[in-house]
Amino acid sequence: MAKQQTFAEKAKAKKKDSSINVKVIKTIKTGKGSYKFSEKFVKLDDISKVSEIN
Repeated sequence: MAKQQTFAEKAKAKKKDSSINVKVIKTIKTGKGSYKFSEKFVKLDDISKVSEIN
């Protein structure tokens, strides 16, 4: 049996995602005076919206 679809055809058919993933790291000061870091990934449509992240 012959191959139905090549890898190049599969890769070409996939939808390209236009959004950008950004890693956001926040510092939180604890009651004892030390700092904790919380990090998460945020998906943005445009890189200019980075300043709007809370």
